[in-house]
Amino acid sequence: MSTPGHYFESMYADSPDPWDFATAWYELRRYGLLVASLPEQRYRVCFEPACSVGVLTGMLAARCDEVHAVDVVDAATEQARLRISRAGLTNAHIRTADALDPWPHATCDLLVLSEFLYYTPASELDDLLSDLLPLVEPGGTVVACHWLGRSSDHACTGEDVHAALAERRDLTLLSHHREEGFLLEVFRR
Repeated sequence: MSTPGHYFESMYADSPDPWDFATAWYELRRYGLLVASLPEQRYRVCFEPACSVGVLTGMLAARCDEVHAVDVVDAATEQARLRISRAGLTNAHIRTADALDPWPHATCDLLVLSEFLYYTPASELDDLLSDLLPLVEPGGTVVACHWLGRSSDHACTGEDVHAALAERRDLTLLSHHREEGFLLEVFRR
């Protein structure tokens, strides 16, 4: 079973940015590498599930005509909307929703899977990916970046996530960047 939503709600109740996405050098550097790894200069529509407080969302908005970002926690999406508004970005649209809730576009040309798939059990990853990947147009980009450490709140590891992506026949690996702390991979659908 996936990590329940109330776990994330309690995390944001304890801290407005429980993983320090807006301040930790690790996170800011990882975001910079993720955005720099995107093979296209510009994207039409990006979908970013699990956007948290919107730090990466803002960076993606600089490369995309539209960014649609979701998170399951109201407190997170409120912060993300405020961050996007303060930055004057009008092309990022954030709402409280699950990654699989219906969204306004039939497809996207960029799907960002960052630091959340390890909350899904390894046995359920393929089903989740089978639901998410059809949102990406043929020829579109899928970028995945996950921490490689272990945590008791994770249902699987970052290694499990990227192994599941590597097994997909509907994805072609374009780039692979591994560091001690995380794995960043870019795929073409």
